[in-house]
This record gives sequence, structure tokens and C-alpha cells, in this order.
Amino acid sequence: MPAAGAPPGRSALWSHDFRLFFTARTVAMFGDGMVPVALTAGLLGAGRPASSVGYALGAWMGPLAAFVLFGGVLADRFTPRRMMVIADALRLVGASVLAVSFLVVDGGPPLWEVYALSALSGVGAALFQPGVASTVPRIATDVQRANAVLGVSEALMGMAGPAFAGVVAGFWGAGAVFAANAATFGVSGVCLFLLKLRGGSASDVPRGGFFAELAGGWREFKARSWLWGVITIWTVYGLTVLGPATPLTAVLVTEGHGAGTYGALMAVNGAGSVAGGLLALRLRPARPLAAGAFALLGVSVALLSLGLDLPVLALGVGQFAVGAAFAFWLVMWSTTVQTHVPPEALNRLHAYDVAGSLLMLAAGRALAGPVAEAVGAEKVLLVGAGLNVVAVAVLLAVPAIGRLRRI
Repeated sequence: MPAAGAPPGRSALWSHDFRLFFTARTVAMFGDGMVPVALTAGLLGAGRPASSVGYALGAWMGPLAAFVLFGGVLADRFTPRRMMVIADALRLVGASVLAVSFLVVDGGPPLWEVYALSALSGVGAALFQPGVASTVPRIATDVQRANAVLGVSEALMGMAGPAFAGVVAGFWGAGAVFAANAATFGVSGVCLFLLKLRGGSASDVPRGGFFAELAGGWREFKARSWLWGVITIWTVYGLTVLGPATPLTAVLVTEGHGAGTYGALMAVNGAGSVAGGLLALRLRPARPLAAGAFALLGVSVALLSLGLDLPVLALGVGQFAVGAAFAFWLVMWSTTVQTHVPPEALNRLHAYDVAGSLLMLAAGRALAGPVAEAVGAEKVLLVGAGLNVVAVAVLLAVPAIGRLRRI
């Protein structure tokens, strides 16, 4: 037996239920990575305008942001496992219909169908996402190690999914990619159906009306200063730093060094994410949010290398640093939320987190282009590097955040 206070061993993590959940998440993340490639290949190959790809991806993100709060309430009422299985079923149907349409319809499906099925997939994601947070502590005895392992897997699948989709689309077309995507949701749904969660069922907790529970989640959210403090900072951070960084990085690298270099840098970013997850497997800081905030200084390395137009090697260092920084922060943040928030409110509180982050990221990406045209993309990134340091300093300076200790 491990000594008192020591983390459980490796074998204790890989229980039957954790293996099922790990398989479900790994396969689903692999499938999610295929979708942008499939939509791009399918729509452009059918002669649709380039803007249709953006609209299709927006049709997915809009319902996710709009319904994720309701997904949190439903997960608390009907168990996260049940909602995740339903979500996978919805996404399996949507991907299957798109697969058939791209394979058999001459010229591809009409745009309204693509947008509608993308929106259906977004609703599925909204039902699925809140349950992830509360499932981990109910199947793993070492929450941080579980989050780190899942984070490493997510990073690897984020690289493998698009690469696989590109090969399949090149040989057999977008319909085959969507067929493979549908299969991943089927595997995920079966694994989650077989999952058994520790703890009481949803019926064990007294429930009010739907909107009363939504309001109850907001009260739980406001009652924890460290929680709403981080998310408040993160909304500003997403609008001013993270949101603009993604599209401006793509534009500057592609225009300055070519699309091949951009793809290679994204692979380096994924490798950094793997390294950050592996680091989170080893380090167990007493103040996880402080350690995660300090790691976010790696974001400034990436933004400075782009804003100063440094050579490709320096850009690679920056992308590795930002990948590792975010992976480490996400493990520290997820573990803190999952161990400090009571299980009966965890799904709803996680939903508030997801909703706020998505809305501000989307707004930041939308505003990046006009602001960059007005003042220059390099200046936007350099200002973002400075604001990133300010955000880290604020996270460390707020006592409720920087001094919050591990459970």
C-alpha cells in the first residue's frame, strides 16, 4: 500500500472503468480531429466557396456555446454517463448522414444540410462536455494523473486525427472521412454505456425545477472566489490573447513561410502538449493554480517570436513552449476544479466555464482580423505577449487563486 499522502500507483489508475473512459475519449478526440479536414475537403471539392467551411464550423460552435449550460443541468439531473451516451448517438447520426451524402449525392449535399448537421453535432458536444469533468474523479483514484494521461492522449490524437483524415480524403473523399468519424462516436458510445461510475445516482440528490437548478449552479459558481476569479480573468484573456493568437499565427506563418511550415509548427505545438502532459504526470505542486499560471509564461515566448518575426527555429521553440504551457495549465485547472467542487454541482460549474471560454475565444478570433488590419498583426501579438504576463501576474497575486492548495 502507498504511504499516507502518496499518489496511487500506475496500476491503480488503469482500472476497468478508467480504461473504458480513456478509450472513449481517445477515439472521440481522434474523430474530432477529422472534422475540419473533412468539411474543408468536402465543401471545396464540391465547388462551394471557402466561406462555407467557416460557416459550417461556426454552426457547430454556436449550439455548443448556447446549450452547454443546459447540458450541465441535464448531466446533474440524469447522470453524465447517460448524457454522454445520448450525445455520442446524436453525433453518430449526424456524421453518418454526412458520410452518405458526400458519398452518393452528385456534387455533395446542399449547404443547409451541412449546416444543420453541424449544428446537431454542436448540440451533441454541448450535452457531452459538462459530464467529462465529473466523470474523472468518479473513475480515478488519482485525479491529476488521470487528467494528465487524458491530456497526453488528446494531444496525440489532435495530431493523428487530421493526418489520418488528410490521407483518407485524398484517396476516398470526404464521405469516407465522415464514415470513419461516425465509427469513432459509435466506439465511444459503447465504451461509455459499459462504464460504471462510483457514487450515488442523480436521483439521490433533491432536485428543483430546471431553471432553479441552473440558478443554483450560478450560486455555487459565485460562492467560490478562486473559481469565478480565474474564469473572469480567462474571459478577458481569451478575448485579448488567446482568441487573436490562433488566426494571426496561421496568417503570419503561412504568408511568411508557407503552408507546409505552418503545418510543421502545429505538429511541434502538439509535441509540446504531449511534453506538458507528461510533466503534469510527474510534478505535484502544493499550489496547482499558481504552478499552472507560472507555466503560462510560455505563451509569451510564442507570441514574441511571431511578433518580432524571428526565424523558423525560434517559432518552433515558441510553439513547443505554448503547447507545453497550455497542457500543464489545463491539467492543474481541471484537477483543482474536480477536487474542490462538490460532485452534485460539478457538471453545471464546468458548463459555466466552457460557455464563457468559448464565447470570448470566438469574439477574440472574430475581432483579430479587423484590429490587425488597423494596427498590424505583429503589434497585436506583441501586445498580447505583454497582456499574457499581466494575466499571469494577476493569477499569482490574487490570494484566493495563487494560494489555493491541493486537495
